[in-house]
Amino acid sequence: MTRPIYLAEDTITQPELTDLSDWMLAGNRLTKSEETLRFEEEFAAWMGSRHAIYVNSGSSANLLMIYALKELGRLKTMRAIAPAVSWVTTVSPLMQFGFDTKLCDCDQDTLGLDLEHLEALCKEHRPSLLILVHVLGHANNLTEIRRICDKYGVIILEDSCEALGSEYQGAKLGSHGTAGSFSFYYGHHISTIEGGMVVTDDYDLYQIMLSLRSHGWSRDLAPERREALTSEHSVDAFRNLYTFYYAGFNLRSTDLQARLGRSQLKKLDAITVARQRNFDLYRDGLREFFVQSSKAEPLSSFAYGTLVENRLEVFEHLKAQDIECRPLICGNIARHPFWLAANGPAVLPNADVVHDLGIYLPNHHNLDAGDVQRAIRTFQEVARPVSFPDTAGG
Repeated sequence: MTRPIYLAEDTITQPELTDLSDWMLAGNRLTKSEETLRFEEEFAAWMGSRHAIYVNSGSSANLLMIYALKELGRLKTMRAIAPAVSWVTTVSPLMQFGFDTKLCDCDQDTLGLDLEHLEALCKEHRPSLLILVHVLGHANNLTEIRRICDKYGVIILEDSCEALGSEYQGAKLGSHGTAGSFSFYYGHHISTIEGGMVVTDDYDLYQIMLSLRSHGWSRDLAPERREALTSEHSVDAFRNLYTFYYAGFNLRSTDLQARLGRSQLKKLDAITVARQRNFDLYRDGLREFFVQSSKAEPLSSFAYGTLVENRLEVFEHLKAQDIECRPLICGNIARHPFWLAANGPAVLPNADVVHDLGIYLPNHHNLDAGDVQRAIRTFQEVARPVSFPDTAGG
């Protein structure tokens, strides 16, 4: 009997859970403390970034880095660009904070930002902020995106929740913009049950994110920042314990989860290798189907995305054979009810193709070559290939 092929499986192993239980039962503090600091230091070092801030989800990571830029006064306007092919919590913080947000169509290779459409939006819209998504682990065309954003004075943020371990020109995705976000939900590359991280090289941004993560107080800040705030506002040491300098959140995670994250981080390089291997097997086995491509090297593939003419039939067939699949993330954000209610429809032809025809197949480090080959064979039994029409474009 063949085993099911899930989108994620044993992201957290039994030995990791046993170690975590032993650590917890030893009487260690469970709320945010030393394990969180160690996890942040180790993750920043692995990323090649100066700073990391651990939070309770990847969605909160996006919320935090966007609001911190606003609170710092870094934004010349309240206008932003987000990808049409992304995720609800990539876009919703911009809407919640009052940004006039425009969606950029995807290109037909990376499924990241379409460069022609991006430049047209920057020229017309004059945004302060761009948040991009590395779809299913594939790198956007970052060199050209940086050129466009430098030309128009746009700050770049990276939602890298699907790209942990992927690199572009020798630097990990998430480290190319002003800040980058990651998710450690169970179905992602590594898991802290729930959890997320922001990385940045910007010290001022890092300091304000530390405060915003914990209600807006100063106790997590560097001593000189804390002293500057207490002096500016004439706050004594006792009153400072419960003084809030910013309209902060409570986005903290726990030391319990940070402890788990530290153990997960040790296997992340091997996870990247396995995900790249599986992607290559899918690509070689599905040559007649659309294949997503980018300059990510290595590619820490989140899942294998493609296009099919008969998506619902494929879904039902795979489900009957105990193989999970999903739409190719959100498809087109502009066709979701939350966006339509606030903004109405948008003309995004490439994203529409992804919305109507996109599907992704499982890829994680616990799949072996036999699992991938079975997924390929089962998919091919009913799937009808289709490509982007020539008329689609940014």
